[in-house]
Amino acid sequence: MASQSATSVHDFTVKDARGNDVDLSTYKGKVLLIVNVASQCGLTNSNYTELSQLYEKYKNQGLEVLAFPCNQFGAQEPGSNEEIVEFACTRFKAEYPIFDKVDVNGDNAAPIYKFLKSSKGSLFGDNIKWNFSKFLVDKDGHVLERYAPTTSPLSIEKDIKKLLGVS
Repeated sequence: MASQSATSVHDFTVKDARGNDVDLSTYKGKVLLIVNVASQCGLTNSNYTELSQLYEKYKNQGLEVLAFPCNQFGAQEPGSNEEIVEFACTRFKAEYPIFDKVDVNGDNAAPIYKFLKSSKGSLFGDNIKWNFSKFLVDKDGHVLERYAPTTSPLSIEKDIKKLLGVS
């Protein structure tokens, strides 16, 4: 776990959906799109579909999508980690990593989310407002942009391409 002195996403260790530790420094040199996901949200179909499209298109150029299931918004992610992974991988062909279910707000918010929010607050304050909030992180682990839940993943493709250095 990173302390308050964390300077980049790479300073954190998180749990994957199977409970294994994942050191986010393994993503150094990659552009990251970090998203809090849910299986039963009105935004689920479009977001999962477009995240998979972006990942498929840019994974070989250095894009990683990191999905963190969260049940804090309308209890729209009630399943177990296994159910969540099965849903995302079967229904949406998600090939990107899906992590342990986390809280993104409140006292029990995952440290990675505390860091993301402190790096990029929003017009509405620091708290995540709903499922599918997105954070764009550069190759050095710095949070460059935060996008609203209603921002379509494909609409931020130009920002991703700029960070990847592809035209």
